[in-house]
Amino acid sequence: MTITIDDALVGAAQKVLGAASKAETIRLALHEVLRRERLSRALEHQGGVELELDQAALAALRAEP
Repeated sequence: MTITIDDALVGAAQKVLGAASKAETIRLALHEVLRRERLSRALEHQGGVELELDQAALAALRAEP
């Protein structure tokens, strides 16, 4: 695949991400976009799920196979 990307933009992102190469910069940036989307979707449900568990009930759930 061949794409044209602004070298200055990739360079700036590379510094921010601490990436060793352009390819790693793009891979990390794509992962970050997906992480932010998942976080955004999770935050939409914030406070929407009520769980009434005490410590004993939580421990029992964790112990289930």
